[in-house]
Amino acid sequence: MSDIAKRMVLVMCASLPLLIGGSAAYYRSWAFLPFAGGALLGAALSVIKIISLDRTVKKAMDMEAQRAGNYVRAQGLLRFLLTGLALALPAFAIRWGVPPGLFWGTAAGVLMHQIAVYSMKLSMKKSGR
Repeated sequence: MSDIAKRMVLVMCASLPLLIGGSAAYYRSWAFLPFAGGALLGAALSVIKIISLDRTVKKAMDMEAQRAGNYVRAQGLLRFLLTGLALALPAFAIRWGVPPGLFWGTAAGVLMHQIAVYSMKLSMKKSGR
């Protein structure tokens, strides 16, 4: 993995305990566990998306322009569908009696990807890259 991808995963791994700790403080009972499980699911998906994006960029650099554009678009669509699937499963599970915290935790875990991206932008701006 590239240095940026490693730092993004590190930011997400540092943010996850804060997110789960915040949910435990909010619920003040064991009812935070579905949210924590969802956050773990969403964070795992975000890590997979970062690794996939890193590999896509590396592979596209060795392709001709037309093929690289198509490949990057296809990989982006695949990551988008994977995110949709990860959010749809807990949403449908609510109908089967699973607490809604699972969905909200998954959504929070998915949004950790954007938090990692913005933190990288800020750190690169400060370092002058």
